[in-house]
Amino acid sequence: MNVIGFLIVGVIAGWLAGVLVKGGGFGLFGDLVVGILGAFIGGFLFGGGLLGGGLVGSILVATLGAVILLVVVRVLKKA
Repeated sequence: MNVIGFLIVGVIAGWLAGVLVKGGGFGLFGDLVVGILGAFIGGFLFGGGLLGGGLVGSILVATLGAVILLVVVRVLKKA
């Protein structure tokens, strides 16, 4: 995947994670950061791909990782 594709997946994953966790979103740059970090977390936890990889698999893995990231950050903020 090229850099532009990676950034697009990051933005989509960050936005989806914000919607799923009811975070209200973080703006374009914040969603991008959350999505990229989520992609690393998801790739580590799920071995890099679900559904045979591809665009949908990449978005799914990055979104799951971003949701995990947001949940952990919220739990730590409350502590």
